[in-house]
Amino acid sequence: MPLLINGDRIDLAQPPGELIRNYPHLEEKARVLRGQPAQTVGPKGLLYIQQREFAVTTPKDGSVSILGSDDATTCHLVVLRHTGTFDLQQDDVHLVTFCVTELNDRKEKDNHFPIIYGIAVNVKTAEIFHATFPDKGPDEDLRSARMLTGSPMTNIYDAKREQLHIGPYFWMPFPHVDFWLEQDDKQILQNLSTSPLAEPPHFVSHLRSTLLFLKEHPFPNDSLFPNRKPRLYKKTEEGLWERLF
Repeated sequence: MPLLINGDRIDLAQPPGELIRNYPHLEEKARVLRGQPAQTVGPKGLLYIQQREFAVTTPKDGSVSILGSDDATTCHLVVLRHTGTFDLQQDDVHLVTFCVTELNDRKEKDNHFPIIYGIAVNVKTAEIFHATFPDKGPDEDLRSARMLTGSPMTNIYDAKREQLHIGPYFWMPFPHVDFWLEQDDKQILQNLSTSPLAEPPHFVSHLRSTLLFLKEHPFPNDSLFPNRKPRLYKKTEEGLWERLF
C-alpha cells in the first residue's frame, strides 16, 4: 500500500533524518506532540494494546473511545485512521505524524531516552496525545507471555460485538525460566531488554511477573485454553472490562 506525505510517494527505508529535511512540518508536529504533558488515561473506555497486538474500531463503537499503548523504547506505535472498512480499501496511506528517533530523543548523562513512551488516540475525535496507562487491561501477564515467546501480530478486538478476545494462545515451555527468575534485576535488564538503559522503572518487575506466569503455565493449551476457545471480555456500563467466559 503506497505511503504518501503531502501527496508525494515516499520510501520509509530512507533515513528518518532525510524525511525530516524534506518535510520539515513533520518535525513541527513532533515538537507539539512531545511538548505535551503525559495524560493519565483511566480504564473507562480504554482499549490498551501490548506489543504484537493490534485492534480496529470505529467512532461508532459504544465501548471503546481510546486506543493506547506505551513502553515504546525501541518499538514503534502506528495509528492508522480511515473513514471506511480499512482492510478492504486500496487507498493510499498518508503519513501525518512522525515522532521517532531524533524527534523523540532526550539525552541524560550521555545516554539516550525516549521523550514519549506512551501514545493514545481518541477514536471519536482522532486526537493523538502523550499518555500513560496505569491499567493495562485484562490478562496482562497472559498477553505479555505470548509476546515474550515470540508470537506474531494478532488482532484482539471485535468491534462489531465490542468484545476483547484473548487467545487461544499456545507456546512451548520458556527455555531456562528458572535460571532467569533467579537472576538479579541488573542481569535481567541487561540480557532481556533491547534497550536496557532506556527502559521504564517497572520493566524488570513486569518481566519477572511474566516469567513466573510462563513457569506456571508451560502448556497454555492445558491450563488456560482447555476448550481451545478465547477468553472474552466486554465493557460494563461503568466502562470496565468484564469477562464473559
